[in-house]
Amino acid sequence: MTELLIKLFVKNSEDVKNQSVRLAYGNLGSVTGIICNILLCTVKIAAGILAGSMSIVADGLNNLSDMGSSVISMIGFRLSLKPADYDHPFGHGRMEYLSAFTVSIFILVVGVELLINAVKAIVSGAAAPEFSAVSLAILIFSILLKLWMFIFNRKLGKKINSSALTATAKDSLNDCVSTLAILACALITMKFKLSFNLDAVVSIGVAGFILWSGVGSLKETISELLGKPPQAGLIEDIENGIMSFDGFLGVHDLIVHNYGHGRQFASVHVEVPQDTDIVKCHEQIDICEKVVGEKCGISLVIHMDPVNVNDNSVMEAKQEMTQIIKSIHPDLTLHDFRMTPPSDERTNLIFDVVIPKTVKLNEKELDQQIKRLAKEKNKTYECVITYDISYV
Repeated sequence: MTELLIKLFVKNSEDVKNQSVRLAYGNLGSVTGIICNILLCTVKIAAGILAGSMSIVADGLNNLSDMGSSVISMIGFRLSLKPADYDHPFGHGRMEYLSAFTVSIFILVVGVELLINAVKAIVSGAAAPEFSAVSLAILIFSILLKLWMFIFNRKLGKKINSSALTATAKDSLNDCVSTLAILACALITMKFKLSFNLDAVVSIGVAGFILWSGVGSLKETISELLGKPPQAGLIEDIENGIMSFDGFLGVHDLIVHNYGHGRQFASVHVEVPQDTDIVKCHEQIDICEKVVGEKCGISLVIHMDPVNVNDNSVMEAKQEMTQIIKSIHPDLTLHDFRMTPPSDERTNLIFDVVIPKTVKLNEKELDQQIKRLAKEKNKTYECVITYDISYV
């Protein structure tokens, strides 16, 4: 069914990097969500009113909020594809994250409202509802339809790497679980005479589940907006792509800025021999930026760092310092190593050290250890160290 809908409504569906194709996928997901949720909202509220079930009515209102979420997602997709302008030179790609953020807020609002109503029903001693076969059939239909919507939105989200569609898919799965709990409540209520309102108790559990889901979606979306690290696969592709060019000795200080799908910007430092031909090296960097950038779907800028690879004393000192920092923690790395001419009194070693999150030492503690071990290795060594953090 999903493939059929994609075939009918998304032209050139495999060209997911094309912005118009992404918009078509977003519209397909949103319109499908609007139609399905209007249907579910109508039949659930009607069934809930007839049975006197607060949980079914609340579930119907949840579907109404889902419909609103689909409308918001559709607007967000369209706004995210607006081209860059004077006020927004990096485009409007993050509007998709903002739409996902709004969907998460809707989920939380529904959860809070359901929780409040359920508690009120328990405190007031409201009578348990009377479920019918029609109510059960509607709940089963709702579960099956929402399960299909979960699979549908998850597939669309994976195809175009969309946080908004992924959030919608999670919400559909949550709806399956909450409606399943209401179905179980209905069956138990019909089978046994209970001394309390199980419908209200189940509503509290459903509300808690919805709130938990909303908080999770909200955290994920906020992470995108604040700027989370790039995916490991992208880092590997960039580094391997750069190192496939002759004459490049190493890469470091890779930073990736994400302004929405297809709007990623990266900068990186590349080490080259200091005696290389600058003009040829610059030409190679230009080619590398273009080739790797197009392959990875990013705008890449490379900074050239010349290093001395022909002086044995420099290479020996670099090897010694590498061993020292690895002895402190295996995840520590150094780059941009330079050295003043060896002297009987003072030899300056100038380099950067990257501190990953796995290293618990602070800069001061790390600095003291490195300098102490360097002195033990050679009493003339004076370390001038710049400490970096990894942005990937």
